[in-house]
Amino acid sequence: MLLLKLAAQDLLTLNSRRRMVPHLAARWRHFRGADASLTERSAWAESLVSLAEDLVAADRGNVEMIVECAATLDETDRPGEPRLIDVVLVGHHPEGRGLSVQLVELKRWSMVTRVERATAELVHVPGLGTKKHPALQLREYYQAFTSDRGPLHGLEFACGGFAYLHNATDDSVRPLVDVDAPTGVYAHVYTNDRREQLMSDLREHFAAEGAASAAEILLRNLGLRNTPLLDAMIRSRGEDTVFTLRGRQKTVADHILDRASKILPDPQRPALIPDERRVIFLVTGGAGTGKSAIGLQIKAELEAEGRIVKYASGSRAFNGAIQEHVGYGDREFRETFTYFSNFVTPPDPPLDVLICDEAHRLRERSTNRFWKPEQQGTKPQVDELLDASRLTVFFLDEGQSVRPHEVGSVGLVEDAARRYGADLVQYPLREQFRCGGSDAYIRWVRAMLGVSGEEPERWTPDGLMHVEVADSPEELEQIVRSEARAGASARMVAGYCWPWTKPLGKERRLEADVRIGDWHRPWNAYSDSFCENEAPPSKIWSVHENGLDQIGCVYTAQGLEWDWCGVIMGEDMVRRDGRWLFRRGKEREDKETGLKRVAVPGSLDPKVKPGSVDDQQFARLVRHAYHVLATRASRATVLYSTDDETRVYLKELVGEAQIHGLRPTWENLPEVARVPHLPRPRRGRRPRNRRQDKGSDPNELRLF
Repeated sequence: MLLLKLAAQDLLTLNSRRRMVPHLAARWRHFRGADASLTERSAWAESLVSLAEDLVAADRGNVEMIVECAATLDETDRPGEPRLIDVVLVGHHPEGRGLSVQLVELKRWSMVTRVERATAELVHVPGLGTKKHPALQLREYYQAFTSDRGPLHGLEFACGGFAYLHNATDDSVRPLVDVDAPTGVYAHVYTNDRREQLMSDLREHFAAEGAASAAEILLRNLGLRNTPLLDAMIRSRGEDTVFTLRGRQKTVADHILDRASKILPDPQRPALIPDERRVIFLVTGGAGTGKSAIGLQIKAELEAEGRIVKYASGSRAFNGAIQEHVGYGDREFRETFTYFSNFVTPPDPPLDVLICDEAHRLRERSTNRFWKPEQQGTKPQVDELLDASRLTVFFLDEGQSVRPHEVGSVGLVEDAARRYGADLVQYPLREQFRCGGSDAYIRWVRAMLGVSGEEPERWTPDGLMHVEVADSPEELEQIVRSEARAGASARMVAGYCWPWTKPLGKERRLEADVRIGDWHRPWNAYSDSFCENEAPPSKIWSVHENGLDQIGCVYTAQGLEWDWCGVIMGEDMVRRDGRWLFRRGKEREDKETGLKRVAVPGSLDPKVKPGSVDDQQFARLVRHAYHVLATRASRATVLYSTDDETRVYLKELVGEAQIHGLRPTWENLPEVARVPHLPRPRRGRRPRNRRQDKGSDPNELRLF
């Protein structure tokens, strides 16, 4: 948890645009559930800015300032209010090049008097009453940061702390600096009289360059720079542990595993009288809150205990990526991943645990036009899933349903639990692990698209996520391709506003259906096999190295992520008279080629545009689709609208693209952040509980 991460010089630029304090206040409200006090706002507007100015004056403007940062990885589990450090300064130490961290308490106090004669641990501040010496707070933060559970554990680092009182003089706050004041590396006090000393000390603490890479290391240890899901799965293939769960994630996983151990029989010693209780877990949370990470982790741990577990999803893209790239050549592993529709006939014996990811994609019935009548589902699909196992886990985000027949909701699961007399345990997730950990970006996207109902505000760069608007599809593609060539993972996606042609001829040629002026590109292949020029099938388009040549849609992108994502908004959602207008499109047949082309601009999604979908539902589904597409990136999103008026609106909301080179191009990223994606594993099953080799075969197929 943090409110802002910017270099000192960038923070001053942001403040000059009058966007820093409103951004911090909005983030505070999100995390704390209440408005920031006038004292907090004043500290940001005055003390924070003054500290940044001192860093710049000391020629340390590159030092990263992490504002209102949680003291530990597990701070959300602490009873009461989380401990938030006013500022964490991060850079490299000029000697040894290890991390250098200074924990800062901002105090606007201008006068302090002594409370106790023998010690200065308690002081009186006019207008505020009795207060602890700031060093006592800093001591707690220091211990938390440097403990075995803290973000500096295992790193080479130098850590200290100081109270920053730019409004005070030594004489006016004498008890804070007297000989009987608390001491320690975290107990320094700087007043206006000591400004020169502060700048000298800052130069001793921090090197002039390299702070961005130091901040990247710290963010990773704070859980804000997670390993992409597929990379984590490949790296851990054959091991029990998949992800390092943090905070609420870990709590949810532990509770599920604990309940499973009590309800399910011991595989080694079956009970004489079986426990017939049923348990349903419902875990809700927005995009990037770690639902899949929890699901995949508990799957690995339950399997290691000998449980029979399956992982079901409604997404072909997600399952295809897991099966083809993580489970390559491992039939047993691949078969543990399945679809919601595969449980019309319940397994015999029932599974121990069925994990249902993306449960918002549940259907009313399990049906398929290729199935015989006797193979079609006859009961609610949610009931089929409950019949399949003793313990069922649903991961659900009601904001990601993108088709009219997707009925998964909290109410649906609650009703099913009542029918089955099952014990329903619900857990909400809030912490953000996608989009660079920037929940500010997630909230901005939701407000911009009208999903949340909040008034959209201008985007404020927060040092975690980047967004910009391209002037043309050519510019968008150039940005995305340049990042992919440099080493980042990247994809282009679009709203379903163009016809989608199946592969043509024996050569299985892809038609360039997405046509914007003279710029023409094909959709990802409408195919289960490779097409001309090694275009990958749709289910692995998102991860295959040749997928960059095609445009994806919500159905092939949902559940996955890339470093950079270019999002093309079509004519199905345009801005008019201060509101969003939603359009259904029409196709026509080109007389010369016989191919479909756009006749009336708008949505051409055959599942969404029919007249059976009312206008309100149509608007909701289009909004949700763009919400999914705009939250696929972990570092940067590039937006482009085919509509001129909408593009102007987006540019007004996004504002200037850069602040002091913060655009996270591969070239601008610090070395430690340039993490290449892993190759697909070698063919063949690997024994569980064995670590895979660190080396990789150069002939292995690469992800991206």
